[in-house]
Amino acid sequence: MSSARTEKAAVVAEVREKFAASHSVIVSEYRGLTVGALATLRRTLRPLGAEYKVYKNTLVRIAARDGAMAAVEDMVGGPVAIAFINGEVSAVAKAMRDFAKENTALKLMGGVVDGKAIDTKGLKALADLPPREVMLAKLAGLLKAPLSNTAYMLSALPRKAAYGLKALVEQKQAA
Repeated sequence: MSSARTEKAAVVAEVREKFAASHSVIVSEYRGLTVGALATLRRTLRPLGAEYKVYKNTLVRIAARDGAMAAVEDMVGGPVAIAFINGEVSAVAKAMRDFAKENTALKLMGGVVDGKAIDTKGLKALADLPPREVMLAKLAGLLKAPLSNTAYMLSALPRKAAYGLKALVEQKQAA
């Protein structure tokens, strides 16, 4: 086996490992971005639990076949890079969308989220979601309101009964 073929097999194996280790991926075209802009994007995505890598399209297609990320095969065309995500998908989508607004050369192509292919509209919807903490806080607020009302109602019963008894005692004493 030639060394070039061995290197290609190693890259395919690496991409397969990254697909297996990631719960989601976002595919983007980076044609026209400078090396500095790509480095900035990588630095932005890293704290969000994403790794942004450039691979040859044919090797990505081979790696994507017959796996959970098979939909990536149809998204690859032109110079593409893949964000392998282990963090919050909506935060990564938002960061990439915001970066694409400033750097029009970056074009989001689609992605795979938890085994399901999504298009650019799906990525936009993901990017528009509020952060996980905000959604959890809203859910906690929704759950807390009925519990607070119930607690108030339950505490009001003995209080009203005590007021009623006190008024009855005062009425008897006055009579």
